[in-house]
Amino acid sequence: MQSAPAPPVIEMRGIGKVFDIGAMEVHVLCDIHLDIRRGEFVSIAGPSGCGKTTLLSLMGALDIPTYGTFRLKGQSMAGLGRRARARLRNQHIGFVFQAFNLIGDMTVAENVELPLAFRDGMSRRERADRAASALADVGMAHRMRHYPDQLSGGQQQRVAVARALAGEPSILLADEPTGNLDLRNGETVMALLSRLHASGRTICMVTHDERFSSVADRTIRLLDGCVIDETTFRQRQHEAEAGLDERRSTESFP
Repeated sequence: MQSAPAPPVIEMRGIGKVFDIGAMEVHVLCDIHLDIRRGEFVSIAGPSGCGKTTLLSLMGALDIPTYGTFRLKGQSMAGLGRRARARLRNQHIGFVFQAFNLIGDMTVAENVELPLAFRDGMSRRERADRAASALADVGMAHRMRHYPDQLSGGQQQRVAVARALAGEPSILLADEPTGNLDLRNGETVMALLSRLHASGRTICMVTHDERFSSVADRTIRLLDGCVIDETTFRQRQHEAEAGLDERRSTESFP
């Protein structure tokens, strides 16, 4: 008799996010339904302001949805306070940010170890071993005693990936991981993420770059806070471009 399949790492049903700005409600996400399963590499794509980063923040339990159901590894996130969400983040989520977010007066190894200091019962030796292993995975073990300002941008992002991996998270969430890098370093980081995925890592990445979005197994496309299919996305994109060209033509020739 076959066992039941494992629940998705990320499960969202009817998720919405509304921000109150003065007397106005801004609906950033509307009725999001999606699953991310173990071992997948998923990209979230769409134009600026469409809700990509907000969606990633909800996945990482950095924020809570206004409505809908969100489960992380089968556990409902409803009603959890900040401390409980922080504990789940530390155990299950690895974050990679566009800005690296490394601490300048700490060595590379100390930066990678830092999130592990909040793990109950983890010894200093185990933290050091985890950090060394994660740095080896991203090809930065030889720089573990250096400081962030002694590294290139691409090297700093690889250290940030190592920091995210050291806690052995259920999913790696990357928010525009190549956004602060030149093309060569961006390609190096994407090659690293692809290699990590090939080794079994679950990754969800926000990107506006179509070249990097295509590396993923599948792409979730957002437009105006909603998940839409590829055909609708292209159609609306062309309509927007046509409208912009028409406005420019009108402005140029009154």
